[in-house]
Amino acid sequence: MAWVVLETLASIALVAGSLFAAAGDLRWPMAWALVGAFTAFALVALVVLSSSLLVERSRLLAEGVRSDKVLSIAFAFFLYPGMLVTCGLDRRFAWSPALPLAVELAALGVFVAGYGFALWAMRINPFFATVVRIQSDRGHQVIDRGPYRWVRHPGYAGALVAHLAIPIAVGTPWGLVPAAVGALLLAARVVAEERTLRRGLDGYAAYVARVRWRLLPGLW
Repeated sequence: MAWVVLETLASIALVAGSLFAAAGDLRWPMAWALVGAFTAFALVALVVLSSSLLVERSRLLAEGVRSDKVLSIAFAFFLYPGMLVTCGLDRRFAWSPALPLAVELAALGVFVAGYGFALWAMRINPFFATVVRIQSDRGHQVIDRGPYRWVRHPGYAGALVAHLAIPIAVGTPWGLVPAAVGALLLAARVVAEERTLRRGLDGYAAYVARVRWRLLPGLW
């Protein structure tokens, strides 16, 4: 568990460091609000998620399908340091016009809602690993309760909405460019992940037939 805590602290440092180092200025209230919200979710996750899942997620890219590892690294790069550094540079060089505070606060609310939805999915699903693998050693089975009743990948859905809200929340819309690239890579990962689960996880094909939408009901 010590390693899990260290990874959590590293993720918080990555978010804060990417934003403020690129901006070259610590006087950025909405960025501090974002870092605070991200930190709160990271710490809550340590409390509400099972120790077995936290350890499984801490293994990162140790196992899993090779193609999934490549997609994982790619979309994580664009959604984390890529997007955050772009936001910081936008702040530093004032590429974007100032946004109304109400818009930024609304976007921060969307971030909180998205991450909350993703955390709910992780709490419900004890097999929410960072890489795609059939977790036979952990009794892997299909989860179809909670948010999994509505979409097949609620954790990704919540995280995607949250990350697309970040550039608006901190007043740097240029961050939407790498965020959009990351979103497309995440969608590709979803398709590849479902191929693996259909082949190797009992009951997943029937689950797909019951739950139509992958990420966004009514769209995809």
